[in-house]
Amino acid sequence: MTSTNFDANNLSGLRREDFQAAVQGKETDLYILKNPLGMEVAVTNYGCAILSIMVPDKEGVYANVVQSHESIQHVIDSPEPFLGTTIGRYGNRIAKGHFILGLQDYQLDLTQGAYTLHGGPTGFHARVWDVVDANESKIIFRYVSADGEAGFPGKLTVDMMYELADNHNGLYISYKATTDKETVVNLTNHGFFNLRGMGNPTSTILDHIVTINADHYLPIDKDSIPTGEILKVEGTPMDFRTPHTVGERINDPFEQLKNGTGYDHCYVLNKDEFEEFSEAAICIDPVSKRRMTVFTTEPGVQLYTGNWLNGFKGAHGATFPARSAICFEAQHFPDSPNRPYFPTTRLKPKEVYYQTTAYVFDVAD
Repeated sequence: MTSTNFDANNLSGLRREDFQAAVQGKETDLYILKNPLGMEVAVTNYGCAILSIMVPDKEGVYANVVQSHESIQHVIDSPEPFLGTTIGRYGNRIAKGHFILGLQDYQLDLTQGAYTLHGGPTGFHARVWDVVDANESKIIFRYVSADGEAGFPGKLTVDMMYELADNHNGLYISYKATTDKETVVNLTNHGFFNLRGMGNPTSTILDHIVTINADHYLPIDKDSIPTGEILKVEGTPMDFRTPHTVGERINDPFEQLKNGTGYDHCYVLNKDEFEEFSEAAICIDPVSKRRMTVFTTEPGVQLYTGNWLNGFKGAHGATFPARSAICFEAQHFPDSPNRPYFPTTRLKPKEVYYQTTAYVFDVAD
């Protein structure tokens, strides 16, 4: 595979030769995207993993704000298999890995115990994607998921695009999918962000200031499966309608925080119209003043505060202890195939699945 998107002098310090390998009968590679403002994003076609997002702080100093690895083998063997990857065919959890579609029962590959997480052990995060188009600031990956793969029905063709804006530091992620048989689809990206940058150890995100545009959230049981309720955030530690630091209430004796070992919940975004591209969340690092604003067409965003990170090593000697990252996974709701009153994740032949999510970076006042 020939990469037209590589610069040996990239800001991330990643080397192309460290990402070139034969995996699953395909060639993996490293791709570097840049915009005119100096923003740089490095990705690989294994799981479409984001390897770096280089953006400036209040002093104009660039740092990588996503946790990542520095070789393809480390990506494959990562203790956190979803680190920065594209998630599918179904992001988040499906209870017991089971659902009924039409009159047919489907049993999915189980991730652990009582559910299927992020499409199962061999989901889209663990697949080599094809590059179908690329230029300096954009790349389009394609993956064709066979009928029955991981237990999901239908041959699903997915195009996923990373694109940098020209006039601001925004990473736009767009998805398009079609199927030849009725199926369920819920795609997302699992970027693990720390707006202060990576280190040894990487600092926690407990002082990051978060706002989420949501009046409701989905409570979970002890297996992190939605209970089926849709509850108000008002009067609880789940309320981020106004800015709060992550650590302000994360250890409160609140059942939901105990169930998630911190925040690991889907928020029901406030939308004027369904599939409206609108603001979902804002995150600010008070030290570097880097600010990230999340926009999406999706009805929900999963807030995850890196509760299960265990200190493993990443790129350039950085280590990632518990709560050293925060995730904003734009998606439909977990376990929707078993909850008919949740927004549907069904996709039929001749229909087209679309989603757009953006992570926009600037400096807070």
